[in-house]
This record gives sequence, C-alpha cells and structure tokens, in this order.
Amino acid sequence: MKPLVAIVGRPNVGKSMLFNKLCGQRLSIVEDTPGVTRDRLYAQCEWRNRTFDIVDTGGIEPGTDDQILSFMREQAEIAISTATVIVFVCDIKTGMTASDQEVANMLLRSGKPVVLAVNKADQTGRENPDIYEFYNLGLGDPIAVSAVHGHGTGDLLDACFEFFPPEEEEDSEDDVVKVAVIGKPNVGKSSLVNKILGEERVIVSNVAGTTRDAVDSFFENDKGKFLFIDTAGMRKKSRVDDRIEKFSVLRATMAIERSDVCLIMIDAQEGVTEQDTKVAGLAHEAGKACIIVVNKWDAIEKDGKTMDKMRQDVMRDLSYMTYAPIVFISALTGQRVDRLFELINYVNNQAAMRITTGMLNSLLADATARVQPPTDKGRRLKVYYMTQVGIKPPHFVCFCNDARLFHFSYQRYLENQIRSTFGLEGTPVRLTVRERSEKEG
Repeated sequence: MKPLVAIVGRPNVGKSMLFNKLCGQRLSIVEDTPGVTRDRLYAQCEWRNRTFDIVDTGGIEPGTDDQILSFMREQAEIAISTATVIVFVCDIKTGMTASDQEVANMLLRSGKPVVLAVNKADQTGRENPDIYEFYNLGLGDPIAVSAVHGHGTGDLLDACFEFFPPEEEEDSEDDVVKVAVIGKPNVGKSSLVNKILGEERVIVSNVAGTTRDAVDSFFENDKGKFLFIDTAGMRKKSRVDDRIEKFSVLRATMAIERSDVCLIMIDAQEGVTEQDTKVAGLAHEAGKACIIVVNKWDAIEKDGKTMDKMRQDVMRDLSYMTYAPIVFISALTGQRVDRLFELINYVNNQAAMRITTGMLNSLLADATARVQPPTDKGRRLKVYYMTQVGIKPPHFVCFCNDARLFHFSYQRYLENQIRSTFGLEGTPVRLTVRERSEKEG
C-alpha cells in the first residue's frame, strides 16, 4: 500500500489550499468560508521519486453540537486512524488557539507521527517570530509554509518523507475500474458508497447538499478492484446561486470525465425527474458506460407488476439511454447492491469491446440488403465499408458516397444492428459518417 498523508487542523487555516498546492491540481474546493470541505478528499502526490496518497479533511471543531461539524470531526478521525503521517496545519495570523491545543492533544493520543505546518507565513526572508509560540503544542519543530505561494512545502514533504515505510512493489492501477456515482441531491449516492465500503466513508445526512466535493474510495473484492467517486448532487442551474455549489457541479462533471462507468441514481419514490434526465445526459454525452440504479426500492409498495412498470417508465423518460441496464436496489438495506459489481465489470468490458473490420462489413452487407439505404432525387446512398476507430465508447466510421443522404434514422438502424449482433450493452455507440468519391471507394 502507498503511504497516506492526512492534512488536519481546525476550520479555515488553509488545509484545502495546501492540499491543492501539494498535489498540483485544484481538486479541493477553496473558499474563504469555514466548513467548505466536509468529506475526506484524496489525491496522489509524488516527492523524491515516491508516490503517495494525500487526504484533505474538514476542519476539526473539538467541542461542537452541530450535526455536520461533528460528522466532519468523525471524518477527520477516520483519516487520522488510516494515515501513515499527519500534517497538522495551524495559522500564524491568528496564532495558537485553544482549539489548536485540543486538536494537538487528540493527535498525540493517536500515537501517529505528526508534522506541524504553520500556514500563511507568506513573507519570505527572515523568520516570523510568531512561529515560536507553536512549540507549546508539544509536536516538535514547526515548519513555516505558505499554501498560497508554495514556500516551505518542500521542507514539509521532506519531513513527511522521513516517516514513510520502505518502498515495496506497489500494485499497478491499470486494472482498477473507476465508477462515478451521480444523480440529483439526496438520492442516496453517499449511502450507497458507504454500504459498499462498510464504513462511514462519506458524510450521510438528509440535508441536501452535504457532499460538495467528488470523493474517491478504493474498494476490492473477488469481483475486482474499484474506485468509487461519490459526487455532489447536481441541482437545476437556476438553483445554483451559491458559488460553492457551482464548483460542486463542475467537480461532478469532472468526476464523470475521469470515470469508466457511471451509476446514474434515481429515487424510486419520485421516478425520473427533469433533473435526472440532465444528469444522465451528461454521462451519455461524455460517452461513458452507464447503469441506471433505482434506489430506495424498499420504500415502494409492490405488486407483481411494479418493477416492470417502473422499468418502462425509466425507459420512456430516458429514451436516449435504452442501452443502459436498470437495477433496483436499496442502499439502506443492501438489497441487490452485490449485483452492481458484476454489472460494472460487464458494462466496462462492453465499452472496451473491439470488433474486426471483417465482421463489421459482413454485418453491413446483411443490414443494407435487408433495409435499402435511402435515396433522394434518384441518387442512392452507398455505404462502402465500416471500421472501428476507438473504444470507451465504441466508435465506428462509415464511408459512403454522399453524407447528406445518410439520414439520422438510417444511422440509428445501423447502430441497432451493431447492438443486436455484438451486444454493446450499457455503453453509448458513436457513429461518424465520412464521404469519399466512388473512385476512391
């Protein structure tokens, strides 16, 4: 396993900005509002030819009754318990506070190695004398850093590096399937991830908008290795007035981009809403393998036809995604959650399928014989041949004599023929039309 560095501290000391600086990407939402980071957020870093994971946590408020703040404290405690080394961030501008002392005591009790980083030391040159009071925390030498400018981050990583275990052969990540869990707010995305992982990995609260970042969780079982990306619920654009919420939608869109498979979650009690069609459309447009997951199935009164009726409703409302398998689950009780792993592997393999040009052209000959290509003013469409040029999603190019004659309906017909012959279940199919003269053909 790779070493794990956990960044902890009280709210608004600049943990997320330091996290972004160390991993070299703007992954964590940074906003001058305490409590923006709520879940644990992971990224990969490299220092001195060694890769390791780094985790950003929500600010620790030691004595709080607020539900979300106490959840955040639990998240930070889980990060501390799994970390190889802890970076405790304080703020030189506010000086050492009682909360800092309480967090330091909590870290000392954990018995883990701690590196003390004093942030916001933005001026270069001589050392700021205010740093000396942080020796009172009993955590050794404080390291002055500036998350804004990057000063001192090398010293900080050097200090962390001292606590890394000897390097062993680390697993390659090629065989990990990345799964984005997407949907509108409060549909049960975080509950599903927690059910799969068997731990409170993501904060679950029926306050819509609890998850703000896209949170990565690694999971391995006999079906394979999976990386689940729990995303913030995507609301209607008109409701996205909060700047932090705008970042969340952007982050969820990025999560779709870097995933292999999207689980599109739908609330069984509400059915497919307009917002669900937009969320599903993002995954479809991005060309991702998709599974439609109808959650909260335990809360529905059923008779013998309930599931079939719901399946028909979903197919009707998401008519552009008839290729996606539908599974009915309950993240609360765990009903049918195990089936998801086989389906994820199945649709991921379908999206990576390669079909030889020979097989495609025998299918094309059969399809054009069965349904004649369209004509216009006496000119008939001729499709010369078809070849596959890409995977994830499968992408085919058709060469023909006149692209204007290649109507959308005929493209749809050919796509359906490809699907009925080769399967390609759970994945969109791209079909590009290219024109070439009869001499070339």
